[in-house]
Amino acid sequence: MTDGGIRRQRAFIGSFTAAGGLGVLTAEVDPGSGALTVLSAVDDVPDPSYLALSPAGDVLYAVSETAEGAVAAYRVHADKPEPTGPPIRTGGSGPTHLSVLDGHVLAAHYGSGSVAVVPIRPGGGLAGAASDVLQHTGSGPYTPRQQGPHAHQVQPDPTGRWAVSVDLGTDSVRVCTLDGGTLTLRREIALRPGSGPRHLAFHPRGGHVYVVNELAPTVTVCRWEAAEGSLRPVGETPVLEGAPHGDAYPSGIVVSPDGRFVWIAVRGQDVVSVLVPDATGERLRLVATVPCGGVWPRGLALDPSGRFLYVANERSGDVTWFTVDPDTGVPRRGGSVQAPAASCVIFD
Repeated sequence: MTDGGIRRQRAFIGSFTAAGGLGVLTAEVDPGSGALTVLSAVDDVPDPSYLALSPAGDVLYAVSETAEGAVAAYRVHADKPEPTGPPIRTGGSGPTHLSVLDGHVLAAHYGSGSVAVVPIRPGGGLAGAASDVLQHTGSGPYTPRQQGPHAHQVQPDPTGRWAVSVDLGTDSVRVCTLDGGTLTLRREIALRPGSGPRHLAFHPRGGHVYVVNELAPTVTVCRWEAAEGSLRPVGETPVLEGAPHGDAYPSGIVVSPDGRFVWIAVRGQDVVSVLVPDATGERLRLVATVPCGGVWPRGLALDPSGRFLYVANERSGDVTWFTVDPDTGVPRRGGSVQAPAASCVIFD
């Protein structure tokens, strides 16, 4: 958005209202320091834990991570998002992630282990009920968390030809096509049993994918062939030095725009791990871990300039920003803003 002809950078912060969150927060971003200043909050849907923007950047979409499962849309021409209409049920429970592909919102359901497709009407609002729900099947060896499927993320590949979903419960990644509001499964790729894949990120050159594993604090490197929608695991790298003391549950993953650095948030250890890919992008090396600035870092994001890294610390209720060293990729803490039960940060 512009202010007197000068474009103002904004951040949107998702949160868990059931844990005291304020809903969807809008914050202004200081371009020099990366500091956030909260401008508004909207709490019309419960637990808007993950957010995504339309390709034009004028509509914000949010999951409602509840047993009923829903998505909501907001116009963001002003500093307080305005709902475009009532939330739309997604036909699954516990949606944890959403993305936009070919005029549709895709939502991954952790609770029911499925991916839903919700059409977008002209202007960016949601057209109505889900046009399709693709149910995942399977399980994994870690019975407390893998008795059935738990889709945790769904996003387009960089070409926009494929919808790629990550399932923690089945230790697998699924590659689908979207045609006329219907998802068709093309491939399911097995990862190491018990690893519990959570999220993935593409290398900017497009030939590799990094999958962060929640149940084993590692990241799996995969080769990606966009022409065929083919994913092949080629290696797995720890995101911590040595055996962790206490809980260690990786969550968010971000790759720098130039592909030189990979950052991973690790809950329990409350750190951000810095990894460096080799020249091919196929091997990762852990170079540092730094405190995340709070407790239980659920979300991780890089601002569009690539200079600042942001961590949504769920249990300490804040978003911490860091300046990224351009030579080493190691983040240096800048400050934080209060954001109760913060879970996600994105930028317009």
